[in-house]
Amino acid sequence: MSSLPAQFVGVTVVTKANIYFDGNVISHTVLFKDDSKKTLGLIRPGSYHFGTGAPERMEIVAGACTVTLDGTTAAKTYEAGTYFDVPGKSGFTIAVASGLCEYICSFLPA
Repeated sequence: MSSLPAQFVGVTVVTKANIYFDGNVISHTVLFKDDSKKTLGLIRPGSYHFGTGAPERMEIVAGACTVTLDGTTAAKTYEAGTYFDVPGKSGFTIAVASGLCEYICSFLPA
């Protein structure tokens, strides 16, 4: 179980949105003083595949999604307050059945 922050203090937010899959996945990048970064985003209903460069942690803030990590066949459901980790140089398929799924993506050290 994740301890989700309600806000981030003392950060820089990149105003240009990251837009994927014809606007069905949208996020904004948040830069921290320690040079780490996160993205905050929304996923509309549908199924989407993402590749990763660095390892990532996806924390679900609201809604729900089903995730299949590359190299596996098992899909697992994640709801608000939970998270999943994705290895670097890998990927995952994320599916949202209805409503919006809100997330925080943290880019982890390799």
